[in-house]
Amino acid sequence: MDRLNFDIVHQFWAIAKSYWSSDEKWQARGLLLGVVVFLLAYTGLSVLLNNKRGVLISALSAQDESRFWQTVWIFLGVLIIYAPLLAGYTYLRDRLSLQWRQWLTHHFVDHYFANRAYYTLHIIDTEIDNPDQRIAEDVRSFTQESLALLLVLVESVLSIVAFSSVLWGISRPLVFFLVLYALIGTLATTVVFGKPLVRLNFEQLKKEANLRFSLVRVRENAEAIAFYRGEEREAQQVKHRFLDVFENVKRLLLWELNLNVLTNAYEFIPFILPALVVAPTIFAGAMEVGKVSEAQGAFIRVFFSLNVVVARFQELTTFGAGINRLYTFAQFLQQTAQQATAEKPQIQTVESDRLAIEHLTLQTPNHQRTLIEDLSVELPPQAGLLVMGPSGCGKSSLLRAIAGLWSAGQGTIHRPATDQIMFLPQRPYMVLGTLRDQVLYPNTHLDVDDETLQQVLAQVNLAGLAERFGGFDAEYDWADVLSLGEQQRLTFARLLLNKPSYAILDEATSALDVSNEAQLYQQLQTLGSTFLSVGHRATLTHYHRMLLELAQDKTWSVKHLDAEEVFHAASREISPHSS
Repeated sequence: MDRLNFDIVHQFWAIAKSYWSSDEKWQARGLLLGVVVFLLAYTGLSVLLNNKRGVLISALSAQDESRFWQTVWIFLGVLIIYAPLLAGYTYLRDRLSLQWRQWLTHHFVDHYFANRAYYTLHIIDTEIDNPDQRIAEDVRSFTQESLALLLVLVESVLSIVAFSSVLWGISRPLVFFLVLYALIGTLATTVVFGKPLVRLNFEQLKKEANLRFSLVRVRENAEAIAFYRGEEREAQQVKHRFLDVFENVKRLLLWELNLNVLTNAYEFIPFILPALVVAPTIFAGAMEVGKVSEAQGAFIRVFFSLNVVVARFQELTTFGAGINRLYTFAQFLQQTAQQATAEKPQIQTVESDRLAIEHLTLQTPNHQRTLIEDLSVELPPQAGLLVMGPSGCGKSSLLRAIAGLWSAGQGTIHRPATDQIMFLPQRPYMVLGTLRDQVLYPNTHLDVDDETLQQVLAQVNLAGLAERFGGFDAEYDWADVLSLGEQQRLTFARLLLNKPSYAILDEATSALDVSNEAQLYQQLQTLGSTFLSVGHRATLTHYHRMLLELAQDKTWSVKHLDAEEVFHAASREISPHSS
């Protein structure tokens, strides 16, 4: 258990220190200082209010009307100051939590997208599940709970100091008993319940995230599931994941039941104990009756301050599980950054004014399988290279290597600067936003007038698209409202607008008919870009000057296609067509 506590504290500090030593540290520390000042002020007033409550009871017992009303007015005056202090403390605490969450979210998002860590996480086998939940939910919980628990500890120390002096003046044996009682309860709770509850809460966060992810998958693939009539299979999978949640919650509830039995009995005893200790003094007439109430209030405040671990144990175990999830995620992102700069055999990418591959041996990211061996080919300017071969021979993998996504292997790839090359992946990507954003992506900041956008859409046979959806500023879930063929034509429109010197197309016309395919490649040739295509369709040979054929046995061959034959074949494919 000590080892577990040490690990959680170490993980917590590893995550937290980045913010408190960042560029925003002085703003954070200023807010924290304000929170502590408010906390000190209202804790001091709490001691005064507790004292006046005892005086009220003593005045009533002695039937001292003058003392009673004097105490009432003092109590109300203190309360007028106390209430806004407590409200201000809560506001500053929550504001600091919000600032911390903003910084930490940006920190994780920056590292998630740096060195394509999000892509590495997607293609390798790792225990890092549901990064979306870790960034959105676990960061929020971490910042809120961290600050809340920190301030609870500070408040507990202040309460112990302030109210112990009150308690010491009333009954010294109470102070000694209180410390021993709280220490035994804390040790017993952490030793018996600590490790099981942390483990179960960690599993709970993971299983809840898996359930939510399965439901998101259904929403994103609704049409495909409907075509396959896969409702029963998907329903069973969702139910199975919910069953995992259900069974884990049952185990969690059983442990919480045992914990609550202990804590409920443990926490109610202090309510009667002060009265039992001071009763003989009251009966002897050596102490006012109001001292019982004052002693009880001070005892309970000190007890719950000492007992903070037991009282918030369930929250602490959930918090510990969340810390572990964030820490392992942060470790993965850090390792990805280190691997990006590590010295190991890998494909070298050289920025150049040409696209060429020299002695490339391409492997899968885990280095377990070789796809292509000793490939050398250069793409002549303003010409087309078509890559063909059976499924699984490494066609799309070659494009990933050219894009810099895969670096396992050896050899050299000469390629132009990032802003001079554009990739059209096999699955069109529709961004969240307007129709204008779809056409301009990834350079959505470009200032392009509607007339130019309309002209480009007409070039890819989508002339009526803007009118159909109410203009270029209309927002829809474009992956749902556009057919796959329309999405592929829209990605070609991005090429025409961005005008890259080089274009890499991974089966970018697979959902189109021959006429639409011909029109798009004709527009691409008119653009003057040098392009490389991957595909299976034989008609693609009409638009390329070179053919690279890959085989399953890692071998390859390059063929030069007749330029005049390519031109006439492409011309024959173009004919009137509709959308």
